Amino acid sequence: MSDGYPTRKATTMSQRDERSLKVVTAEVTRTVHPMSAQVQDRTAPAHIVVVDDDPIILQAVADYLAARGFRVTPVANGAALQAALNENVADLVVLDLKLGHEDGMTLARRLRDESAIPIIMLTGRREEADRVMGLELGADDYVTKPFSPRELLARIRAVLRRGPEVQQGRPAGVRVYRFDRWELNLNTRRLTGPDGHEVGLTNGEFGLLVVFLGAPQRVLSRTQLLDMSRLHGDDTCSRSIDTQIMRLRRKLETDLNQPRYIRTQRNAGYVFSVPVETLY
Repeated sequence: MSDGYPTRKATTMSQRDERSLKVVTAEVTRTVHPMSAQVQDRTAPAHIVVVDDDPIILQAVADYLAARGFRVTPVANGAALQAALNENVADLVVLDLKLGHEDGMTLARRLRDESAIPIIMLTGRREEADRVMGLELGADDYVTKPFSPRELLARIRAVLRRGPEVQQGRPAGVRVYRFDRWELNLNTRRLTGPDGHEVGLTNGEFGLLVVFLGAPQRVLSRTQLLDMSRLHGDDTCSRSIDTQIMRLRRKLETDLNQPRYIRTQRNAGYVFSVPVETLY
């Protein structure tokens, strides 16, 4: 394979790994325009988290994407992935489905349950059932090893071009939302209550709350919420919107029987019913 990454996990560099790495290194060192990788009208490079326990592939992919203008965080396992997502807002996750002692499918399922971050799977599994399962779990696309780094780049760009401006619930330019003495900081992803205490949010709750705060006092249908929060619009995910809203209400509302902030509009959807201040 002349321009693909190896399929086998390795702790030392085999001849095949070395050939693959030379190809990627050659592509990384070409003259490029760093901003060309950014989605049009973005104010900052897209942040990609790459998850792979093979250090050769991980570093090669990270270097290749960084040379094309992306901000890249390479991690080797699920714990490091969670730490990276807690530290910074991510625009997309490239996830290897075979991570030594961890099952990438489980990580994909957990990531989709808790967030709306786009996922591209890396897999050496050629069986159609595995690819279908990954897509049904909520992955946006997949690349089968051995793969061309240029194919991965094209798929990343295509996924980032999809949908609305919100990327993991982060509208371009917005720094802070404030409502009724609550404050949501998009840089730190922290929600602070009226008493000054921080309220923990999952990635999914964070993304959904920012969608509401970006369209206050406006009725949003389940379909709109799915699209704007980058969840997939099938029946399972439609039900998951209701679940996420229930969990979010528990953290915001003092009376769940008469919610003040997120109100249900019968046969229409939901509305965030109080004014919101936006800081840039």
